[in-house]
Parts: sequence; structure tokens; C-alpha cells
Amino acid sequence: MQFLANKVCVVTGAARGIGRQIALTLAEQGGSVVINYNASRDAADALGDELQQKGVQSLVVQANVSQMGDAKKLIDAAVEKFSKLDVLVNNAGITRDGLLAIMKPEDWQAVIDTNLSSVFYTTKFASKAMLRNKFGRIINISSVVGLMGNAGQANYAASKAGIIGFTKSVAREFAQRNITANVICPGFIDTDMTRQLNEAQVNAAQAQIPMKRFGSPLDVSNLVAYLASDLAGYVTGQTIAVDGGMSMA
Repeated sequence: MQFLANKVCVVTGAARGIGRQIALTLAEQGGSVVINYNASRDAADALGDELQQKGVQSLVVQANVSQMGDAKKLIDAAVEKFSKLDVLVNNAGITRDGLLAIMKPEDWQAVIDTNLSSVFYTTKFASKAMLRNKFGRIINISSVVGLMGNAGQANYAASKAGIIGFTKSVAREFAQRNITANVICPGFIDTDMTRQLNEAQVNAAQAQIPMKRFGSPLDVSNLVAYLASDLAGYVTGQTIAVDGGMSMA
């Protein structure tokens, strides 16, 4: 049984890493997938081709979702192609790490714009289509850093914590409209980014994780698929960590 049959899903930052696996998993569950990318055109096109070969309806859209006009372009393209929008997964994000005392204002702003303002823009426009359809699933990808903080990532932590507060507010606004909004906070996930860590860094990271290992993108995407489905119709305003127990209180 496919839990997302006939559902139209938009995934931002879908060309690589966790976003790519989210797109694949939503497609495997029967969803039509709109693949958003900013700069990774070849990777996005390759993913689109892969989905098409599997018989999945898909659309690849270039949009810098940190810009309101581009975010609108993405949502408009999805609705124009599929006549509706059921699921929005806000996954796009960047880092510009640095200690607070020497952090450049432009690095602060770039992270806030890409990680947090983009979520506001896409949700603002997608919610209109969801309200017309009387159905919606908004799933925002935050981070354990948004729960715990991290030295050298004040901008990233602020953006990811902001997503949590934003999502709870959206969940309250739409709770009676059959539109849910939830947050996923991944911890250390095995992606190209974490593969750049040296052995000492990996060991230090795993020492903080009760399960003593990194997660996989599939660990995140399976939860996305559940929250996107009718199975999670009574789940809203929740923040769920996928981190092997790292952020456990």
C-alpha cells in the first residue's frame, strides 16, 4: 500500500543529501514530487530523470527560496503542473559557521534568509493552495542544533530554532483547516557533509550519541513520509528529533 498516492509533494533543497532521499521516499509512497534546487542543477536533473524512469510524475524547478519571488515561482509551478499541492517539505539550508565575535553580518543574514525566511515564504504561498484543497501537510526540517545550540553556529542555531517556533504558530493557525505542520530535527546523519569529518571528529560526535552511530537519510525520510500521510492526521505542532537520542533531556 502506498500512503501518498495522488499526493503532490514539494521538497526544497531536494538535489542532494537528506532532501534527495526525502524526494525518493515520497515518490516510493506514491507521491508526485516537485524537486527544488538552487545551484545543483545536474544533481536535480539526475534525480528527476530517476523518478521519471520509475514512472513517477515529477517536476524540477530552480528557485532560490531565500528570495520571496523565487519561492512564489516554485509554488506556482507546482500548482500549475499538478493543479494542487498537498505536501510541503522545507529542507533547504546552508551553514556559514564562525564564532560569534568574528561572525560577519552577511554570514548571519545569509543563513537566516536561506534557512528561516525561506520557510516563511514557501509556507505562505503553499498554504493558499492547501486551504483551497482543504488538505495540507507542512513538514519543516530543523536540526538538533536548534534544540541544543552549538558553539560556532549561532546563526544556524537561531535559524533552526526559529523554524520550531514558526511551525508551532502555523500549526495553531491551520489546526481546524485539515492542515498540519510539524518539525523534524535531524542529528548527525550520514551525508556528504558528515563524510568530510575526520576520524577524531566522528569519534567525538558519536560519543554524544547514545546509539553511538550516525543516522541515515532514510531515517529522516521515513518520518517525513509518515507525517505527510493520512496516518498522521492527528499529529500537528510537534518537534521530533531523529538523532539517536543525542538531544534527549
